[in-house]
Amino acid sequence: MKIIDLGNEITQANLVSPGAIPSSGPLGSSLDLQGYQGKVRITLNIGTVTGTSPTLDIKVQDSADNATFADVSPAVAFAQKVSGSANTNDSIVVDTRAVRRYIKLYGTVGGTTPSFTVSALAIGQKQTI
Repeated sequence: MKIIDLGNEITQANLVSPGAIPSSGPLGSSLDLQGYQGKVRITLNIGTVTGTSPTLDIKVQDSADNATFADVSPAVAFAQKVSGSANTNDSIVVDTRAVRRYIKLYGTVGGTTPSFTVSALAIGQKQTI
């Protein structure tokens, strides 16, 4: 059995600071995966949801240069969020070996005057020498 020192091997990165997402577009900041190994878990926290028939689709995009991002293929995305998604958590896993160096979340908002309060964290293991 391997003993893991979580304090020194597992890192957390803030992808999306808590706030309202009223329109479609890139969310928060990118994450540089250099030094990560294996899989990174992205946890999405949904707070307040307002509007008429609001929907939120969040997918992962990647980039080689941290400037031009494109959808990850095959797609890596959260299940669609709707008005009933208020005050919930969800998570997905990104395999660092299957994407380019940088990743970022992209949200598509639908409905009439929709707004979702969200935050997102990435948790992964850094390589050790």
